[in-house]
Amino acid sequence: MVQRTLSIIKPDAVQKNAVGAILKYFEDAGLKIRALKMMKLSTEEAKAFYIVHRERPFYNELATFMSEGPIVPLVLEGEDAIKRVRDIMGATNPKDAAPGTIRATFATNIERNAVHGSDSEKSAAYEIPFFFSALEMPEI
Repeated sequence: MVQRTLSIIKPDAVQKNAVGAILKYFEDAGLKIRALKMMKLSTEEAKAFYIVHRERPFYNELATFMSEGPIVPLVLEGEDAIKRVRDIMGATNPKDAAPGTIRATFATNIERNAVHGSDSEKSAAYEIPFFFSALEMPEI
């Protein structure tokens, strides 16, 4: 099934100048980039995006981290895109990420793990319109 999913290149990876290299992982896997932009979130915007984690102990630190510098949100499309993007990213903790995955290559630790990806169709349905309008996702 063809799906769309959201990924975010996080501030640590942007700072490392890894945006192009990370995009190449997705394109080399045959995923289509449907929308892409660079922006800087406020702490309040980051908290709104990660609202599902509000009860978790790392919530405030995550919001602070995600608002410390530019991010690159993007919409990816392809067959089984949600699972494929998560496989390409690797485990959340880069210590557990398979060699050759984005997190194994670019992440510093579990907090500064280079990328975000929607974990389900429900998450993607919330996350994509958080960053992109329908007008920003032209048909290719």
